[in-house]
Amino acid sequence: MQRCGHTTFTRAIPAVFINGHKNSKTALSFGSSKAQHTLASRRLLVAGPAMAAMDDDPTRSSEEEAIIIDTPFFRIYSDRRIDRLVGTTTVPPGFDAATGVTSRDVTIDADTGLYVRLYLPDTSGDNKDKKLPLLLYFHGGAFVTQSAAAPAYQPFLSALSARAGLLVVSVNYRLAPEHPLPAGYSDSLRALEWAVAGGDPWLSHHGDVSRVFLAGESAGGNIAHNVAMMAAGEAAAAIEGAALLHAGFSGREAVAGELPEWVETMGKLWAVVCPEAAATGGADDPRMNPPASDLRRMPGRRVLVCAAEKDFGTPRCRAYYEALAASGWGGAAEWFVSEGEDHVFFLAKPGSDPAVEALMDRLVAFFTASDADED
Repeated sequence: MQRCGHTTFTRAIPAVFINGHKNSKTALSFGSSKAQHTLASRRLLVAGPAMAAMDDDPTRSSEEEAIIIDTPFFRIYSDRRIDRLVGTTTVPPGFDAATGVTSRDVTIDADTGLYVRLYLPDTSGDNKDKKLPLLLYFHGGAFVTQSAAAPAYQPFLSALSARAGLLVVSVNYRLAPEHPLPAGYSDSLRALEWAVAGGDPWLSHHGDVSRVFLAGESAGGNIAHNVAMMAAGEAAAAIEGAALLHAGFSGREAVAGELPEWVETMGKLWAVVCPEAAATGGADDPRMNPPASDLRRMPGRRVLVCAAEKDFGTPRCRAYYEALAASGWGGAAEWFVSEGEDHVFFLAKPGSDPAVEALMDRLVAFFTASDADED
């Protein structure tokens, strides 16, 4: 249902790129009763204190107050204010007793707030001199919420680091709408370049900076793709592969099996998070709807595209996989779908869940595959 430019659906449609806050009912519906309350303390304004004064401005028009995207997880207004209803909770880094993985935060740029959370598996005993491949991981959250310190990522990335023997670099990039794209892309590329240059002792002592994987879920999957396309020189040469988990892509027209309402919502979100795309095709901007001419330039040798059967974004993920496989790219494209599951289910369910275990097994196999395995 469409009202006055305010996107509200009576049909249950998954929340756009939101992770670890889902249930099978109201939490998946745009415009549900959960989304109707305002958490004023979590409202962040694009222009900071200057825009805060606008709340008390009696001359402010109703158009400025209009809600253009309303979800149980965030609310975006026509003047680019945002209420973040989830995604602001954080957990500190530290030692994870269940996996033996240690994490810590490292600041790359104090001025922009760019930092990474590093995850290092047990390096004692026979592992002390072993060089580990790097995994640059980009969190999801519709480009507007969540962080590298969000609670859902700590157990997931600790388990992945331990099982696949990866030194994980989880990137905390700037969020829209305060910092519209391409800020988040630029931050993420900078983190890749920093990691490949061995910007921290953990990286220089324990990391094989010539073997780098990129990965991310939802909006983070989109970022992983775009960082790969933006990388050049030493950073591009280091990329061995990418794993895109329920990645966020879209376009102006629906692909086979994609709901028109979903396309419309994604188009509205993209217009907010990347205003400059209005001059480059809107939702057909190549960063959101990559053409085959871009896909054939993908660095690395392998890309794993993962999807979930019940995710409304799966038709677009399948279209991305098929386009990459047919693009003339010289690498190997792989497809994996989690039957009976919804968007980023693996962040909301325990690691012992069979579907989570199956996905983890597939990711570990992908990251640990040797050249001999591929041949």
